[in-house]
Formats: sequence, structure tokens, C-alpha cells
Amino acid sequence: MNNSVTNTVRLLGAGLRALLVLTLVTGVIYPLVVTGIAQGLFSDQANGSEIKSDGKVVGSSLIGQSYNLPLKKGQETPEPDLKWFQGRPQNGLGSNSVNTQYKLILSGATNRSADNKDLIDWVTVAKAAVVKDNSTADYTVKASEVPADAVTSSASGLDPDISPQYADIQVHRVAEKNGLSMAQVEKLVEDHTASRTLGFIGEPRVNVLELNVALKQLLAKS
Repeated sequence: MNNSVTNTVRLLGAGLRALLVLTLVTGVIYPLVVTGIAQGLFSDQANGSEIKSDGKVVGSSLIGQSYNLPLKKGQETPEPDLKWFQGRPQNGLGSNSVNTQYKLILSGATNRSADNKDLIDWVTVAKAAVVKDNSTADYTVKASEVPADAVTSSASGLDPDISPQYADIQVHRVAEKNGLSMAQVEKLVEDHTASRTLGFIGEPRVNVLELNVALKQLLAKS
């Protein structure tokens, strides 16, 4: 009996020491080391890839934003503010119906098949809107020029980037709405077009938030 009690106490003591050591290593030392490395080598990414304008954080380069006009009386869907570059549609987002104390949106895709009537209707309406909104007095957008990312949402619904093709068909409208020259706006798009990661991963892309921040700065100088 004494040996049994002694062994039990010994095992409990060993287990307690192991718990304390593992808690210290995995709960304190490891997080501090990882945090230190992240802050030292990847501080921008570790802090949320923040984008600042006029000294204030206006968003993250990883999350898309809407550029809409304020809702009018009786209006349920806001209209796009056409002086800014527009991002991808956000059809995949839903409202938070679980914890209604907070006004949250849910990230996600539409989960519609290519032949789904709802998706086809969304794309048809979105394409017509892109053609209408981006056609100006001296430039008409053709339906065949509208890229897929202009009329479809991403898997998350929060894609921060658009294709250079979608940015290009917005140049005429942005220039006209803001009283800028085509050359000025084209230069903005060119300067904010990122190539494929490592030269072969993904596609060329334009970050809409970064582009609009640069547009705002250009307008302040004009």
C-alpha cells in the first residue's frame, strides 16, 4: 500500500512538473519568440497589413471595402460612388443573424453553380451596370471587355484586389468624375499594379484601397 501511494504521488508530481514546463514553453516562451520574430521581420503583416491615409488607419490591404454613396430615404441598396475605383461584387456576404447585438457581416462565397439562375441574373445585372457606370461621353465600355472579376464575388466576398483589366475600364470614368487627365489616372493604375508573386503565383492585380488612397492624395494636390 505504501509503495502504491508513493508511486501515485511520484506520478502526480511528475505530471505536475511536465504540465508546468509545457505551459511555460508552449504558453509563454514559444508565443513570445514567434511574436518577436514576426514583429522584427514581418511587422506590417503581423499588425494586420494596415493602410494609412493622412496619418490614420483606413483599412487593411487584405480586406476589400465598399465605396458607396449614403443611402437615400427608402433605398435599401446603396449606389456606388463613381468618383472612386470600385472593387469586386460582394454577393457572398450575409448578415449576422445569430448575435444581433453586433452589426457584423459574414464572409463567404455565393455557393451557386455556373448554371444557377440567381448567379446568372446577378452576373447579367452586374455586367450591365459596369458597362453603364464606366461609359463616358468619349468612351463606351463594351460588354465583351468586362472581365469576370467585375461581375463575380470572390470565395471570401472580401477580395481587396481587382484585375488590371477591370481597373483600366474604370480609368475614363474616374478621370471624368474627378476632373483629372487620363494620363494621371492611368499612371496611378500602372503604379499600383502588382505582378505575379515570385513571378509565377497568381495573377497581376490592383489593390483597390491602395489605389483609392493614392487617388485621394492626387486630388489633394490638384
